[in-house]
Parts: sequence; structure tokens; C-alpha cells
Amino acid sequence: MDPELRHFFPLLFFGNIENLILAAQGVDAHVDPLGLAILSLIAVLCWLLIGTFGTKFAMKYARAINFIGGFAIFVLGVQAILASIPGMLAFFH
Repeated sequence: MDPELRHFFPLLFFGNIENLILAAQGVDAHVDPLGLAILSLIAVLCWLLIGTFGTKFAMKYARAINFIGGFAIFVLGVQAILASIPGMLAFFH
């Protein structure tokens, strides 16, 4: 892996976890799987284009990007956990 890109590895790793969380939320909300898959692929393509063409510009902001991305992933994870609590409590009744 390119040493300059190593700074973005945690964001890539936790971004994949975020995708799993969002997919689980889509399943829980009974979203059309095909529509969700198409929107997910569009989002991935957009991020690929942004990453490909914006990497050189973003290098000087790598620390801020990692923090903001990590914070967003954390907030989405907490949101997913809080949304699932009522269903978990109903399971035990």
C-alpha cells in the first residue's frame, strides 16, 4: 500500500462497517433490496470518483477527514443501536 494512502486505511475499514450498518438498517426498514443495492452502487461509484480525483487535494487534510469520517461512522453506529433497542426489548417480552 502506498505510504501516503495509509492515513486513510482506518476510514476505509470503518467505512465498510458503516456500509454493513446502513444495509442492516435498510433491511430492518423493509426497503426494496434492489433499490437499496442500486443506490449503494451509485454511492460507491461517487466515492470512488471523489477519491480518485480528490486524493492529492485531500492529503493535507487527511487528519481532519479521518476525524470527521470516523465521527460520522460513530454517530451512525449509535443511531443504529438506539433504533434497534425497542425491537430487542420486544423480543424479551
